Amino acid sequence: MNPTATAAAPDQGAGRARRRARSTEPVPYDFRRPIQLSREHSRILQLGFDSFARQATTLFTSSLRTVCEVSLRSIDQRTYAEYIDSLEPTTYMTMLSVDPMPGVGVIELSLLASMSCVDHMLGGPGTELQPVRPLSDIEGTIINGLVDRLLGEMRYALAGIVALDPKVIGKEYSPQFAQVAGAADVMVVTEFRLKIGERSHRLTVCLPFGGLLPHLSQAAAPSPASDRERAQRAQAAQLLRNRFDEVPVEVSVRLRSTELAPDQLTTLTAGDVVRLTHPSSAPIDVTVDAEVFAHATIGARGTRMAALIVATPQEES
Repeated sequence: MNPTATAAAPDQGAGRARRRARSTEPVPYDFRRPIQLSREHSRILQLGFDSFARQATTLFTSSLRTVCEVSLRSIDQRTYAEYIDSLEPTTYMTMLSVDPMPGVGVIELSLLASMSCVDHMLGGPGTELQPVRPLSDIEGTIINGLVDRLLGEMRYALAGIVALDPKVIGKEYSPQFAQVAGAADVMVVTEFRLKIGERSHRLTVCLPFGGLLPHLSQAAAPSPASDRERAQRAQAAQLLRNRFDEVPVEVSVRLRSTELAPDQLTTLTAGDVVRLTHPSSAPIDVTVDAEVFAHATIGARGTRMAALIVATPQEES
């Protein structure tokens, strides 16, 4: 018997046992909530919100005149009910219209962080002991200005995904009363850590998943694989534009419309004269698909009638 082989066999069995022990536990799959936020979509969102975090860091530091840091913690797909349950009972929620996406978004900042920001911006030390209450009119105006600047940074950071134009449409302190979406509606929740001095706070951005998904899919679409393919596409586009200049269209010339009563139309017979509202000195309209693009006067060229293009009269403009 080979003693070396005999000694190696138990070691191999122990290694397989250790590998089995280190394997991750299976995660139950909920068929009522299919996962639609792919890894590629998450990566695209991560790049956008990383840029937002960097810009927000500069914004908070310059506005509060103290060292601040905003860092991205997670991007998750959740139902709106799960998002609401994850918030504190009292917080500062700003509801947003997120055109061109349908639905409503939310940017949420903890009430303690909001009060601390107001304290710093009014020249105070921003102590940890802050009142837990709704903001006063003056405090709300100060925070509104900060939120508006945050929305500008978010618009810039997500420009590569969607040309977002967020507008503030409401405020709410109790998450349970924020009527943003249905409880089962799927949202994309992005969580940040806002560090003001030595204290950390929570900042979240919630956007409707259904409105964001088409833009994510378009942003993830593969680009041309090579310079040659890009050149071929550019050449095809140029050929298409050139061919459009050669496509014939049907051009019409017409007088101004005249209104007649139905009984006048039904009694018309050969030899009747219809008085037109078109002045004898006014040019006629040159149209394509009922759209006027020029004006002309009636003339002749050889044995055919012709329309001589003239400048638009002042009365027409």
